[in-house]
Amino acid sequence: MKYFIIVIIFTTCLVSCAQEKKVIKGDTDFQRELNAEYKDATTSPLKDKDRKHFEGLEFFKFDTTYVVTAALQRTPNTAYFNMKTTTDRVSKERVYGILTFELNGTSYKLNIYQGKDLIKREGYEDYLFLPFLDETNGLESYGGGRYIDARIPKGDTMEIDFNKAYNPYCAYNDKYSCPIVPRENYLKIRIEAGVKAFGKH
Repeated sequence: MKYFIIVIIFTTCLVSCAQEKKVIKGDTDFQRELNAEYKDATTSPLKDKDRKHFEGLEFFKFDTTYVVTAALQRTPNTAYFNMKTTTDRVSKERVYGILTFELNGTSYKLNIYQGKDLIKREGYEDYLFLPFLDETNGLESYGGGRYIDARIPKGDTMEIDFNKAYNPYCAYNDKYSCPIVPRENYLKIRIEAGVKAFGKH
């Protein structure tokens, strides 16, 4: 009987504990990881008042249409330039290469960048930065454009998954300094993938 009571208590605790710990929202690993990061006070760019009631970011529905294979034309001799940010700071970047890909039968190009300071940091030696603007900006998505993280590929092609496009931290908190997407990375198409604008429902 004593054993039975202990089992009942343990089971009750499991159920109540599971109810208290909210499941992280998201349809994909990327979405769940991003939501977990934004919920965590140690990693979140959100203001405290926004994080307190945060349940999850708004995403476009995952769509394989926006997972494309791009041809990478490397540009090894490009000089570093001052990429403007939302503050007086500048980010030293260079065009690592030009990505060419097709979406809905139309060909597009994007510059992909390499940061001078970031490549000196451990774990970021092969990091590339893909910022872009598209026709959803200021409507469903953040007006300042979005970013995609990438790594230097071994070959001359690269997968671009627009479902992993995320907002600059400045979309959530003006204390951050964020690179401004260069105009040459404007896509004249609606990219209905990735993170939507914050606070728009």
